[in-house]
Amino acid sequence: MRVIIMFLLTSVISLNIGFGQNRLITSPDFPSLEDRYLGQKPPGLTPELFAPGIISTNEYVEGYIEFTPDMKEVYFTRHGGKYTERMLFFMRYENNSWTGPSELSTDIDKYKERFTPGLSALDKAPFKGLPIRGLSVSSKGTFYIYFLERDGSGHISYSRLIDGKYETPQKMNKEINKGKWIAHPFVAPDESYLMWDAEKDGEQTPDIYISFLQPDGSWGKAISLGDKINTPAYEQGAKVSPDGKYLFFWRGDEKTKEDGSTYWVGDLYWVDAQIIQELKSKQQQ
Repeated sequence: MRVIIMFLLTSVISLNIGFGQNRLITSPDFPSLEDRYLGQKPPGLTPELFAPGIISTNEYVEGYIEFTPDMKEVYFTRHGGKYTERMLFFMRYENNSWTGPSELSTDIDKYKERFTPGLSALDKAPFKGLPIRGLSVSSKGTFYIYFLERDGSGHISYSRLIDGKYETPQKMNKEINKGKWIAHPFVAPDESYLMWDAEKDGEQTPDIYISFLQPDGSWGKAISLGDKINTPAYEQGAKVSPDGKYLFFWRGDEKTKEDGSTYWVGDLYWVDAQIIQELKSKQQQ
């Protein structure tokens, strides 16, 4: 069984509740660009480790990252080492600087519903009882949902909000639903593109793909994000920052100890989101 270790909430979210003493900052003003990403030097078109020593570490597996829409809070998870269960962390931008990482909870499920929409939104018709593992939502409310089974089968469907009700999920085309472990969709707010990860063409680890919405309303062919992003390791969970400037994803691998047991290594990477436009331009040539 291929283990999908990414923990994803919704891919397009807005936080609407503070976390106890950790109140949510709701000012519409973004931090300055140089401060928006923990003071890190922005990457170019070659992926770089994100915030080494601050978020990405050698000691733990960081498997998820999400900025709030105002870019003043960031959430991520750690697992491994002293964290036998996945721990949710956060950092906040205040007084013109970022706080250090703070533990939030190992009970991550209870925080899912602090995000809008939470998975409980899918616990009613027409979604109730379906093997849904995660979702992304566009600005007009269309859900892009992934279904994943233990045997590696899975697919991505969409459900539009029509007259105040969600339609029965519609399975996406074969270009998108090709391969195994099809998971972690991220849809652009305007639905101009969709990203996801899957094992295709006999590969034993997942890579990240993108499809662009065509003028006729159909989804185009699946395009690999290229060998700068997709490697023999696992690449999963692509998403674009709320300001649209950078693409984040997870890269890692499963290692084997001398006693035959296995463990995970992995970190968060980022790259200039211009790579998406370059792929689109190449498709149109």
